[in-house]
Amino acid sequence: MGKPALDELLDAAVAAVGGAPRPGQQQMAKAVALSLAQGDPLLVEAGTGTGKSLAYLVPAIAHTLARKERRVIVATATLALQRQLVAHDLPLISGALAPLLGRAPEFALLKGRNNYVCLNKINSAGEEDEQDGLFDPKALSDLGRHVLRVREWSEETDTGDRDDLAPGVPDRIWNAVSVSSRECLGASKCPFGPSCFAEAARERARGADLVITNHALLAIDTFDGEIKVLPEHDAVIIDEAHELVSRATGADSGELTAGLAERAARRCHRQLDEALSQRLDLAAAEFGVELDEAEAGRFHHLPEPLADALTMLRDAAREAVSALGRNRDKSGGGDEGARRQAQAGVEQIFELADRLLQSSEYDVVWLDRGERSTALRIAPLSVAQQLRHRLFARTPAVLTSATLRIGGDFDNVAGSLGLYPAERADRLDGLRPDRAAEAAAPSADADFDPDEEPAGSSTGTDTDASGTDHPIPWQALDVGSPFDYPKQGILYTAKHLAAPGRELGEEQLSEIAELIAAAGGRTLGLFSSMRAADLAAREMRGRLDYLGLPVLCQGEDSLPQLIQRFAEDPKACLFGTLSLWQGVNVPGTACQLVIIDRIPFPRPDDPLATARQEAVARAGGNGFMAVAASHAALLLAQGAGRLIRSSGDRGVVAILDSRLATARYSSFLRAGLPDFWPTTDSETVYAALRRLDEAAKEREQA
Repeated sequence: MGKPALDELLDAAVAAVGGAPRPGQQQMAKAVALSLAQGDPLLVEAGTGTGKSLAYLVPAIAHTLARKERRVIVATATLALQRQLVAHDLPLISGALAPLLGRAPEFALLKGRNNYVCLNKINSAGEEDEQDGLFDPKALSDLGRHVLRVREWSEETDTGDRDDLAPGVPDRIWNAVSVSSRECLGASKCPFGPSCFAEAARERARGADLVITNHALLAIDTFDGEIKVLPEHDAVIIDEAHELVSRATGADSGELTAGLAERAARRCHRQLDEALSQRLDLAAAEFGVELDEAEAGRFHHLPEPLADALTMLRDAAREAVSALGRNRDKSGGGDEGARRQAQAGVEQIFELADRLLQSSEYDVVWLDRGERSTALRIAPLSVAQQLRHRLFARTPAVLTSATLRIGGDFDNVAGSLGLYPAERADRLDGLRPDRAAEAAAPSADADFDPDEEPAGSSTGTDTDASGTDHPIPWQALDVGSPFDYPKQGILYTAKHLAAPGRELGEEQLSEIAELIAAAGGRTLGLFSSMRAADLAAREMRGRLDYLGLPVLCQGEDSLPQLIQRFAEDPKACLFGTLSLWQGVNVPGTACQLVIIDRIPFPRPDDPLATARQEAVARAGGNGFMAVAASHAALLLAQGAGRLIRSSGDRGVVAILDSRLATARYSSFLRAGLPDFWPTTDSETVYAALRRLDEAAKEREQA
């Protein structure tokens, strides 16, 4: 049997999932195959409806089976996409391709260790757990009942995966029945090692052709030079790649609270001598006092009292780590499990405190005073160099999303990934679309000029041990979308409104009410804060009560339940913030109006965004455009993308921020949006919404 062609494999996979051939999908599949063969990074923007999952899964499978012992990692940002790939797409694709490839491709899902229930921990009561009454059946508190239910589930589940537990449990409960990689005894020492769910998942991954994981685990595997959490692999495909920098930043960030320090100290009480245990308790208490006294905000240098308390905590934690290492019980069992948990806790405290005290120019440190706790936080100023040196310079990578062209170009996303703009070196031999019509985009190293066409980018650089920079060729491809956006949607900018203030004003609230009334409900409201979403929900319930339109608001129920109710009731409106900007897929007449209250710039007091803007400015660039405007453009594109989810959808995206029509940077923001028909005339929009509502009612009654 000869080697099947890529087109033949893709046709078989598309037929298996009940799809139809799509030019954009075919174009993307060829580009992915070429990138995997050549080894150069590829960025692909594939609009909604393209079928991008099959466009990368099929060439990835062909790549792994072309030679033995090849493996491809597929990393996603959301649980929903992981589920779709593992539960729906891959079983169908695997079965369809098996006759053509000679065997069925194997795939596995792999998550971080703390996503799996720990059989040793759930069957062994630690000191802190006993004090809380979590494992005492006689107590039968709400917490105890939760844990007993998880214990019973652990005897029935095949995966031990938290996401397979329905209904779920709060984080506190899950923390009581799971362990981090630091706390784990290891399969050889743990009495439950042969039955360990996390080890079983890793073993399945080691035998798979494709491993589905998340961005955070990929980042940990990439950034940590000592511990590899993913199996050896030949290439990486990153879906929802617009989220990679954010998730990688999160994986390399940390926070230290008084509660975390106190819990770590408490876990050590039975493991350390009394004098050292008291020093650790005192250091944790002193840190908590100084944390409460310090002012919130970013620190270029830690205040001296807080730094002194942090030094005391670091030194006590270091002593505890050393003592616990000397006290290691090699026999394993429950005592060893408690010692390992105690050691993991103080190791985490030591490493965080030490990093915070180093005050590296590559880190951003700030104090965040929340409703429940005060935290000292630290995050990397940039993850670009780590991604460039440790991922793209070593591993063939494909990055794809519906929103990678920020401001109409790939340069901003490429730069944030460490693939800095340089000379153009097109290697796709005609696969790249004509760039002549693309809008200009500001790069991080130049002031923004909306009339200047950028040079484009296709190489980044990597530095070897001698300090010599070597180019990393990269390609970018936009395969478009099968949707006819100018005919299916309207982009309405409320130019007549005043620029938004800190709160939703009466003008904006009246505009929201007029729009929803004209649409007959059918509205997804995307707000820049939960305060704005809550206020809008309260106001609309009062102002639109006469129409009988249900107004749902994020936080009133679980997000999946709210989205389901919104999808099932065409009169319903759903209001919320960030999770809804990127996580709602409701095709049909239930969503014919998307309202965005304001351009979603980062908060002016966001320490990390501010630090990144300052770094760009110091390098001679435009910090606002490179950081704040790029962030806003990405979210706007994601939010506007909630409207058209199928070829039959029609509707309006209404942006209640006049700056999208009047500000100098407005063309940059609009360049990344779907090519909707634009207008600033409210009466035209109201009339269009009324017609859509009447047509939808006729279809629903038919």
